[in-house]
Amino acid sequence: MDLFDYARDVNTKKESPLASRLRPKTLDEVVGQEHIIAKDKLLYRAIKADKISSVIFYGPPGTGKTTLAKVIANTTSSKFTQLNATVSGKKDMQDVVAKAKDELAMTGKKTILFIDEIHRFNKSQQDYLLPFVEDGTVILIGATTENPYFEVNRALISRSIVFELYPLSEENIKTLIRRAVEDEECGMGSYNVTIDDESVDFLANIANGDARTALNAIELGVLTTDPSEDGKIHITMDVAEECIQKRALKYDKDGDNHYDTISAFIKSMRGSDPDAVVYYLAKMLAAGESIDFIARRIMICAAEDVGMANPNALVVATSAAEAVRQIGMPEARIILAEAAVYVAMSPKSNASYMAIERAIAEVENNVQARVPAHLQDAHYSGHDDLGHGVGYKYAHDFPNHWVDQQYLPDEIKDKKFYEPGDLGVEKELKDRLDKIKNEK
Repeated sequence: MDLFDYARDVNTKKESPLASRLRPKTLDEVVGQEHIIAKDKLLYRAIKADKISSVIFYGPPGTGKTTLAKVIANTTSSKFTQLNATVSGKKDMQDVVAKAKDELAMTGKKTILFIDEIHRFNKSQQDYLLPFVEDGTVILIGATTENPYFEVNRALISRSIVFELYPLSEENIKTLIRRAVEDEECGMGSYNVTIDDESVDFLANIANGDARTALNAIELGVLTTDPSEDGKIHITMDVAEECIQKRALKYDKDGDNHYDTISAFIKSMRGSDPDAVVYYLAKMLAAGESIDFIARRIMICAAEDVGMANPNALVVATSAAEAVRQIGMPEARIILAEAAVYVAMSPKSNASYMAIERAIAEVENNVQARVPAHLQDAHYSGHDDLGHGVGYKYAHDFPNHWVDQQYLPDEIKDKKFYEPGDLGVEKELKDRLDKIKNEK
């Protein structure tokens, strides 16, 4: 490194954001993610032993994906190189692979390739890496905020271990805030900063599990606040609230949180919790989720989870879907709320859903079952010679418009697919049918 390279490196570190400067250099400095880097965990042991294999780190922003990659870079004896999928392409990967082959041939060292935002690579770009990950030319470390099982090629996933990183706890964030304030070398300690407990608690809570959000707020607060008469910069609640104007909504319409939120919405309707239903509905609407998509999910829930316990739920949900198409936002929020709450408050039965699932399984497993002869079509001459339609009993000719005869094929004549529940309209219909059968 010459004088100019050294000066450039020093100035880059000095001007880099606090979150970058404060990034841990060793595994023991990492805060949070104990479920994967506690001392008895596989990842901790693999990094310490410099025996890392291809991995994918998956989690929300600010949870330590890049941090873990940098720790591995500082720990490993392998050559470490980094690409960002937002600005890199296949040519960059080809250069890395070529150098990795040379490195392996000349020194015997493996190359670890860290690809940040790996989900940004398209399928062909991801496919290019496969043979080189397979033969060990490169050890892949991918980082993504998106669910890799949706966004990363299955073949790459099968050759990697996926580690999910969770949002940091408030205690984790508090530890990082205090480290940022006190660290004189990499943090803001040289500015003679103090921060009160109330502000630490507030920032840790408002950061919503994202360390970068909290550290950015600390840095902004220190750099924009004048020292008091005592010569210290005081980070108070007023300063903290000004530095974080609004909690960022953790919702990406194209990302993993989209699936998590709609899942919670549906499960809340199924679980008859109207408060949770309107909360998740509000979250989706605030994020700009498609009202047609939400309406479709309500219709599905009405059919699958309410079913015959309240058949009107499907009518309400279908009417709501048509209404939101005609009216649009913002009034559509009222219609969606009404339909979702109605579904949540309805008695529940999945009997129809389970019935069709059992029937489909039976059809797939017993393809030879034949329609009973007396139910076969009789609207042609000569049907009686074949026995088709012979012996069929017309239900309307009997009391209560019901007659005891076999409808299922002989092979499965005693099978039961539909088991009606004991709630709402379904119970009334079940009782009525039982009564009719007993009066035959």
